[in-house]
Amino acid sequence: MMTDAMTARLKPLQPGRTSLVSVLDIGSTKICCVIARLSPRPEGKALKGRSHVAEVIGFGYGPSSGIKSGVVTDLDKAEQAVRTVVGMAERAAGLTVQSVIVNATAGRLGSETFSATVNLGGQEVERADIQRVLRAVNDRSVRAERSIIHALPIGYALDGQKGIRDPRGMVGEKLSVDVSVISAETLAMRNIELVLHRCHLQIEALIATPYASGLSTLVDDEAHLGVACIDFGGATTTVAVFSEGQLVYTDAIAIGGHHLTLDVARQLSVSVADAERLKTMFGSVLPGQADERDLIPIVPVGATVDEAPGQIPRSLITRILRPRIEEVLTAMRDRMQASGIMDVCGRRFVLTGGASELTGLPEVARRVLARNVRNGRPMGIAGLPEMAKGAAFATVAGMLIYPQVCAQEYVEPRASVKLTGTDGYFARVGNWLKTAF
Repeated sequence: MMTDAMTARLKPLQPGRTSLVSVLDIGSTKICCVIARLSPRPEGKALKGRSHVAEVIGFGYGPSSGIKSGVVTDLDKAEQAVRTVVGMAERAAGLTVQSVIVNATAGRLGSETFSATVNLGGQEVERADIQRVLRAVNDRSVRAERSIIHALPIGYALDGQKGIRDPRGMVGEKLSVDVSVISAETLAMRNIELVLHRCHLQIEALIATPYASGLSTLVDDEAHLGVACIDFGGATTTVAVFSEGQLVYTDAIAIGGHHLTLDVARQLSVSVADAERLKTMFGSVLPGQADERDLIPIVPVGATVDEAPGQIPRSLITRILRPRIEEVLTAMRDRMQASGIMDVCGRRFVLTGGASELTGLPEVARRVLARNVRNGRPMGIAGLPEMAKGAAFATVAGMLIYPQVCAQEYVEPRASVKLTGTDGYFARVGNWLKTAF
């Protein structure tokens, strides 16, 4: 439910104030933790909407384990992997992390749009009216089995006049709002929370993976004109559609770059590590003129040391990879057409994520999707190591931008923490003393 769980508990950044933020990207193939200092920046022409500059002071990175397609499959392994990566970032930054912003890929990400209207009685629109209309959306959108991750107001209307960005101070009879609600299955999110609690970390906020990737890779005009950002991850491919500068749609399918590696390993009968190397070094989804003549040595699984390696033409790897890539792109296109969102996203797609760096992918995507396609890389983050500047780290970069834009989201007001009483700080210390001694 929106009230007790997943919507951002993040306080919007104060203009003119420097603050520290910690983000944790829990993926199926890698886990990455970044601690950054967000410093105020003057409003510039480039990267509008970003009020702060992110400077990385701690970076930790390692292989993922105990996670498959964003879902926890082994608590102990996942805990160990998270502890290792967060520890690396803490040592680099010289501080201890207590709470993190975490990405959400699991739990069948889905999006719906809800509308609600409240009467104003000819009065000025106040903040309480906006909260009232958003709460009306909340009451209609809550379902027990799904948790709301984002509730983003797409646009307000006053007496039927659409296209209002901020209605505060205006006068009217009726205030309407359209809200894009991004949700995921509650139990999948709870298991991620459980892993972090075992690492003594609190979740400061959850952010949908494709939303984060879009925040870091899109340039301003793209988000306003309509664009879809496809994030090719390790075991999931996610899409986010932006229109009028707002996130309006997300979706995810459980096929990613690691499935390409497994295809190569099965077809060529090589180890998974060798298949990953072959995919990275020689993989392409576009056939080349010399591919039939280029021979690549491969070592089959179980081959002895004195056995000569086999040879395959480079074109064989292309023939293995291309059908899987076309399958993913076709599935995305069909799902978007079925939901009617294909017209909203305009003529533009942006590809990001680790598997998007496969040679020839934009050309194949252009043919399958019948849209303009470009590769997206994270922009506007200072201090990232060289290895973390590629498309695989777009989600991490987007999570550093998220605190700058989260002010527009709806959050159910939380009760203030009491210092005394049954659930206050002193009461908890007293209970601890009673039970411990």
